[in-house]
Amino acid sequence: MSEKVAIVGVAQKCGENIMDSVRGLSFEVTKTAMDKVGITREELGTIVASSSDYWQGMGCSNVFHYDAAAGYLKDSTKAEDDSGLALAYGYMRVRSGHFDTCLVIGITKCSEVSSIPTLTSLFNDPFYQRPVALEEISAAALQASQYMERYGISEEQGAQVAVKNLGNALYNPHTHRKMRVTVDDVMASPVTAYPLRELMCCPASDGACALILANEKRAKELTDDPVWITGINWRVEPYFMGDRDLLENQALKMASRKAYQMAGIKKPLKELNVAEICEPYAFQELLWYEGMDLCEKGKGVKLIEDGVTEMSGELPVNPSGGVLSTNPFCARGVIRAAEAALQLRGKAGERQVPDAEKALVHSVHGLGGQLHMVAILSR
Repeated sequence: MSEKVAIVGVAQKCGENIMDSVRGLSFEVTKTAMDKVGITREELGTIVASSSDYWQGMGCSNVFHYDAAAGYLKDSTKAEDDSGLALAYGYMRVRSGHFDTCLVIGITKCSEVSSIPTLTSLFNDPFYQRPVALEEISAAALQASQYMERYGISEEQGAQVAVKNLGNALYNPHTHRKMRVTVDDVMASPVTAYPLRELMCCPASDGACALILANEKRAKELTDDPVWITGINWRVEPYFMGDRDLLENQALKMASRKAYQMAGIKKPLKELNVAEICEPYAFQELLWYEGMDLCEKGKGVKLIEDGVTEMSGELPVNPSGGVLSTNPFCARGVIRAAEAALQLRGKAGERQVPDAEKALVHSVHGLGGQLHMVAILSR
């Protein structure tokens, strides 16, 4: 069994409406990632893809781009929907000792399928929840309303997350939506589902992201600056929203604490240098702060108001612009890992956080944060 697994190569391409097929997009990011580290298709050990039959508009969606992602005649598999789980799956495949390298790829072209509400309504059972039109946005709105009521959070305070992340996105060439806005601008955008407004909600993006993982021996052969996955965990909560407290985030608490324990992190706010958090809806970033033990319950808004999570703060969160700026649905988790790896390698360009050595990576899936994956990366 390999004791260490590293990210040795990354590539991504995102936009609003990319004029290329899923196969072409898969090939481009795969080839780019492989070329960066000088590895051939024959040398790759295994491939883990993350796509979705719903989000690709066809059954067995992965088989239509596997060969474009170097999967021809390879031992390959799929993590449905959430590429954060694809990262975890790829990590385990290399850590097991069965493979020395693994390509992890996430891809979605939202421009070619139905809307986010239409597709996420299919997460629900067809008898009780679909008929009331419950889907990702309305679930997040219910969660935000509960958060505001329980802790006295205002709409304007939630809007500050959008101001921060959309502003950060200006410095990332891979982002779909980027703009310098004020809280007033966010509050003036149309209501999507109260209390969420358009600029508090993720867009529908096209995009793909590829990572190359390697065991310690191969990592040192392929790159001079590997980024080690030192902790990783994922948890899932009950299926029905009514069976869980949307503000307690038990899955996130357990996943983050296990990842911290594995990585030897005892004081995450003090020991981490940067975080890439999956926040499809602005209020959720504040909630996830709390679930990750970065602050106490109801105090997530204090971190952003005190500038702690700004680019110049103690723990910059989403210097990439986050999911509020770019949301190729199935790829958004692995993009968080790619962005964190770039930060630790000092190759994040204008969005670089100085001297970053440890990073938190987070992915979320399901209504109201049903499933969470947390990873810790280190230089």
